[in-house]
Amino acid sequence: MGSDARCCDAGGSDGPLAGVPRLADHPVAPGERWILSAGFNTGPELADTGRIDCELADLAALADAGARVAVLSHQGSHRDGSARGLSHIAAYLGRRLGRVVAYHPHSADEEAPRVAEAMAPGAVVLFGNTREYAGEERGDVGLARAFARLGDRVAVGGFSKAHRAHASNTGLLGLMPGVAARSLVRDVAELAPWAARDGRRSVAVLGGRKPEKVLAGLAGLSGSYDLIVPGGVVLNTLLAALGHRVGASWLGSDPERCVRVAREVLQGPRRAVIHLPATVYVAPADAAGNPVGPARPLALPGDVPAGHAVVDFDLQPWAAAELTYTERALVAGTPCQYRFGHTRAVDAVLPVLAGTDTLLLGGDTVAELPWRGRTSTGGGSALTLLASGDCAVLRALRAQTASLL
Repeated sequence: MGSDARCCDAGGSDGPLAGVPRLADHPVAPGERWILSAGFNTGPELADTGRIDCELADLAALADAGARVAVLSHQGSHRDGSARGLSHIAAYLGRRLGRVVAYHPHSADEEAPRVAEAMAPGAVVLFGNTREYAGEERGDVGLARAFARLGDRVAVGGFSKAHRAHASNTGLLGLMPGVAARSLVRDVAELAPWAARDGRRSVAVLGGRKPEKVLAGLAGLSGSYDLIVPGGVVLNTLLAALGHRVGASWLGSDPERCVRVAREVLQGPRRAVIHLPATVYVAPADAAGNPVGPARPLALPGDVPAGHAVVDFDLQPWAAAELTYTERALVAGTPCQYRFGHTRAVDAVLPVLAGTDTLLLGGDTVAELPWRGRTSTGGGSALTLLASGDCAVLRALRAQTASLL
């Protein structure tokens, strides 16, 4: 996150960190074989390096202590063919750490364990994209066993994927002793001010494309926040739940479940008032829901024409007034198609929230929006933690009963 404030102390007041073993509490001996499970997910352009930079301290500490460090991470997804090599990450790590960071292009081939075994004390090797393999996102045990050949113990960082039971995080924790990296502990601790119902007037702005913005964000935060301003997939899903046709608008990868959950939220009970705009803007869109032509206003209630997508909306005057009284805010996912030049919703919301205790969640959101305040590299993971008080990786870490040998 953007600040380094600590919100949780050791002991019983740790909240979701209670019972979680931590790398900071474990002495590292020269020659130990460690896996650092990270969540870099940054393309070759290195537009935003926050998800890399947060792991630098642990990498340096492990290597300086003489550990042999095998780094696992991902970029893109096997599902849509966007998974690519990570050589650009190795080069960046080398520059930032001031030491050679070698790169092996695969993390589960027959050569990978031989490369890991041959590492000298203090060496760091980044192995290939874990999402090269279909089993990564399924949490495949066989793939986790292949990853486990790279070390004897694992430090889990990568808070951005902490809500996902993947082979390279929860899968490894089921096979070897593991601890939470400092980056994971810090990100979880720093979310505490946005988790508790502390009497401050609060707003959650939810957007983007991913289903967790509905399944975790809308469903969870509607019970604890005062106002929810939906955009992106969340607004489109709410419109669909109300019976509107939404054309080619983003509905995420699990639209039926999301519409069902959105309908349940609308029916209540809930704490939050949900902003529904009187006017949205629609534009001709390609198969992915991205605009390919100029936008025009559409008054609601109304149906989005076929082949068009919702790209933006106007904030209702009552909601704009409510924002001026907000004391605590979350922005998770871009509420409009900002990078395509549709900026009305962002222009109405962000300048007002700049004077509040506001946190932007998620790497894509942080990279896309003009924001210089607090940020967190966790998007779906942060929403899951804030909505439920827990996530998959923290549960798996608590289940570690064996001490590190």
